[in-house]
Formats: sequence, C-alpha cells, structure tokens
Amino acid sequence: MINGLTVKVCGITRWADAELALELGADYIGMICYAKSPRAVTLEQARDLCNRIPAGKRVFVDVATGTDELENFADLGFDAFQLHFDLDLSLATVAAWSGIVGPEALWLAPRLPVEEDFPQPILEFADTVVLDAHSKAVYGGSGQTGDWGRFADLSTLYQHKRWVLAGGLSPENVAEAVRQSGATMIDVNSGVESSPGVKDPARLRALFAALGQLAQ
Repeated sequence: MINGLTVKVCGITRWADAELALELGADYIGMICYAKSPRAVTLEQARDLCNRIPAGKRVFVDVATGTDELENFADLGFDAFQLHFDLDLSLATVAAWSGIVGPEALWLAPRLPVEEDFPQPILEFADTVVLDAHSKAVYGGSGQTGDWGRFADLSTLYQHKRWVLAGGLSPENVAEAVRQSGATMIDVNSGVESSPGVKDPARLRALFAALGQLAQ
C-alpha cells in the first residue's frame, strides 16, 4: 500500500517482475490465465508463481471462466479471482463463481460499454468490482484509459463494495487518475511494460514513485 492506495500489478508472467513489484509495494500480483491474452500464463507457470508469491497477494485473472475450470485453478493457491465477462452472461454463472470461491475472493470485471448501465444485480455475489476501460477487441490490457468520472460516480453510489480502477494507468497519468476518480485501489498492466507480459523495471519504479508523491 502506497499513501493509502492499494496497488495490483497485473499481467505478470515472470518471477523477476513479480519480485520487483512486491519490493516496490504492490499489494496484489495478477496472473492472466486467459489463453487468448498476450500475457497469458500456463497452468504450470501459474503454479510456479503462486508458490513464490506470498499468500494473500495472488490474483487469478480470466474471462468467463467455466465452473469446473475455476475449481481447478482455485486449488492452485490463488487468493482472489478477477473474472471479466460480457453483460449477457447469466446471473446464475456469476452466482456459481461466488459459490466456488466466495464473495470475499471474487473480483467481478464486467465489460461495460459507455452506453450501458452498470449491472447492479451482480453486486450481490462479490465484494470487489474492477472497472476497466471498455474495448471491443480485448478484455483488459488494452492500454485504453478508463472513464474516471464514471468510476467516481459508481464507487460513490455503491460504496459498500471495494472498487478497483483499471485501464491505461501509467507513471504519466496515475496521479491524475487517482485524483479524478477518487480510487483507493488501482490495477496496472500495460502502462508499465516493455512488451506484453514483460514489465519495464524503470516504468514500474516510476509508477510507484508517482504514487509516493500523491500526498505531497
């Protein structure tokens, strides 16, 4: 935690990147297990990283995970499960996810177009919501900047939940993003990379340095 801000570094594929992020103050490390992502890790990579990353910090990230698959990944030792999905996903599936990992460990990341209302019924099943930038092409990691104003509105309206700001966060814009959104937790990925799945140590350090200046 940096200046009261909880930080997740996502898209980790290498222990060296996870180790540096943790040294700098990351609270969570995200591993993407969605095969179509350029930052995807295999089951074996995920197991190895989970064995190295301290308990309480390991986040599984996937898209519309099947319930059987989710049960298998839950056995690897992940502490939280960030699941991206389209708005037409059935509420029964969301409820099933919650039943498998528990609402305290379920982070829901609905793919929310600008013109669509937030799917309020999902809040019954998870304690944490990730609001990422909407992209028609990909689920997260697009590098596109999120809607900071909408984040502020939703996190105020549903303040009984924990809200995570994601989407195009970088050393250059993270301070302004936090100020405008009022976020207390952020999720960074492509903004601190040298290539997909490979973190840039200088950019990672710069991001945490920017966060360190927030209260000054």
